[in-house]
Amino acid sequence: MTTINSINLKENHVNHLVDNIKKSKTLMIVSVKGLPSKQFQDIKKSLRDNALVKIMKNNILLRAFKKYEKNSILSLEKYITSDIAIVLSQMDGYELAGLLNKKRTRVYAKTGQITESDIEVKEGPTDLVPGPAISELGALGIQISVEGGKIAIKSSKVIVKKGEIIKENVSSVLQKLKIQPFFVGLNPLIIYDINNEKIYDYIDINPKKYSEELITSSLMALGFAQKIEYYCKETVKNFIIKAKLEADLLNKLIK
Repeated sequence: MTTINSINLKENHVNHLVDNIKKSKTLMIVSVKGLPSKQFQDIKKSLRDNALVKIMKNNILLRAFKKYEKNSILSLEKYITSDIAIVLSQMDGYELAGLLNKKRTRVYAKTGQITESDIEVKEGPTDLVPGPAISELGALGIQISVEGGKIAIKSSKVIVKKGEIIKENVSSVLQKLKIQPFFVGLNPLIIYDINNEKIYDYIDINPKKYSEELITSSLMALGFAQKIEYYCKETVKNFIIKAKLEADLLNKLIK
């Protein structure tokens, strides 16, 4: 009886997942590796108006993909590994990935972690009082001074470079300085566009980076347009100002 109930329960999970896939626009497989349970629950709760987040057994996922009866979804099987969750939503895939990026939270470094970018201790005051912390900071090559009874960092210093392993003394100092260099969250591995049956496996969502690149590109385009004297609403104001300056200069020369 127990075996029959277990089989029926698994089948219910499979059918429920298939129904949710059919009702959704996007299916995403995300990594939850290193994500503490509390942060996972917080993110899941914050997304409930936009997406359904579930951690399910791999065999349930595989059975659901096969029961969905669209061969395109079977390509996702290779992404079903350990430490994953699925996200179902009516949002566009990259829009959803951008939302997940915003839901990431900062955490302290742990001994043994590999850095994804340089970790720098910035110049400025700290809350540390003189004592053992002086030698700990000095061991990492950080120049310090004592100001108002507190330790201050005299100049910024990169203490761990990209790709290096965090050592115990480094993680200890970072925590004392309240520096949280890592992010945790739901990291997208694959996006499946359910309606169009398309798969996107290169997901690099960085709104801040893209905004900066867009601003830089627009400024370069504006400069180029002015150089070739291309007239449009963005350049005409500068041309008028230039003409006014040249007219004033010419009048001075004539006088």
